[in-house]
Amino acid sequence: MAEYLILIYETEEGYATATPEVFNEVMEAHNRFGHQFADKIVGGNALKDTSAATSIRNDVVTDGPFVETKEALGGYYLINAEDLDEALEIAKHCPARFGGVEVRPIQVFG
Repeated sequence: MAEYLILIYETEEGYATATPEVFNEVMEAHNRFGHQFADKIVGGNALKDTSAATSIRNDVVTDGPFVETKEALGGYYLINAEDLDEALEIAKHCPARFGGVEVRPIQVFG
């Protein structure tokens, strides 16, 4: 068994302009995903938008993300999967109404 992160990248504008009904649909989709893969999900969180980010580069602290991007990291799920193929199959079900997801294996040292 290996651990993978499902990184959810979406446009922040999609959420900023979403109606309460659309927001509820997204939340219900995440709840369904969580229940469907409860035996595989180790953890996960939603992130506040990039206006709440603080970046550090060369010891200089600035408000906001490093760069302007079309899609921002909005949250993640940490999952256990037999292999990358299983992780990808799980990730295909991860809600990302305003963008997409990226799957990355966790690096194990030692």
